[in-house]
Amino acid sequence: MEKTTQLYEGKAKKVFATADENLVIVSYKDDATAFDGLKKGQIMGKGVVNNRMSNYLCQLLEKHGVPTHYVEELNDRETVVKKVSIVPLEVIIRNISAGSFSKKYGVEEGIVFDEPTLEFSYKNDDLHDPLLNQYHALALKLATKEEIETIKAMAFKVNEVLKAYFLSLGVKLVDFKIEFGRLADGTIILADEISPDTCRFWDAETNEKLDKDRFRRDLGGVEDAYKEMMKRVFGE
Repeated sequence: MEKTTQLYEGKAKKVFATADENLVIVSYKDDATAFDGLKKGQIMGKGVVNNRMSNYLCQLLEKHGVPTHYVEELNDRETVVKKVSIVPLEVIIRNISAGSFSKKYGVEEGIVFDEPTLEFSYKNDDLHDPLLNQYHALALKLATKEEIETIKAMAFKVNEVLKAYFLSLGVKLVDFKIEFGRLADGTIILADEISPDTCRFWDAETNEKLDKDRFRRDLGGVEDAYKEMMKRVFGE
């Protein structure tokens, strides 16, 4: 499968067209950003970690009945995925208080919720991805009522599968952000990476942060954290 035209370049990925109009190639970069792009840097090897881990986890989710965009890993940084139109809703699932949740609601990090929370934000860089509820999403025609129910059910399923999986590796899945897309026939599928860029991972014993928070908060050891997650998943 060969890349043709570049269709898109985001903060962490480039997307290329292919000869097949239903397939695109995603290429993962080492660029890192935080705080709505205000903080920029590089995390060496991050693109490899995010690509390989996302692909592995998409295949795991497929086995548990969650449809994803994954088709084929081409190399360490590039993967063929199904072409979708992205539903402009970022879906955040939280199992433990951390990050913006703690800041916004004035609670300490590390409170384990009785059940996971779900929040939506409007995927719109110009507006800085504001939080919204499903009534706002319907008013803005971002998705239909049926699509929103499908997305919620799938997001909770993703959480259930991944939470158990990561715990088996000695890692707490604190929270994560995912996005969904529509195939040409309207089918909703998971169309996002699952990586230390998009998830908060804490060591189950020590609560050591093994994700992009190390970059956001200048904690050091960023590359080591990504490598550690790679090791937990692949034994490398």
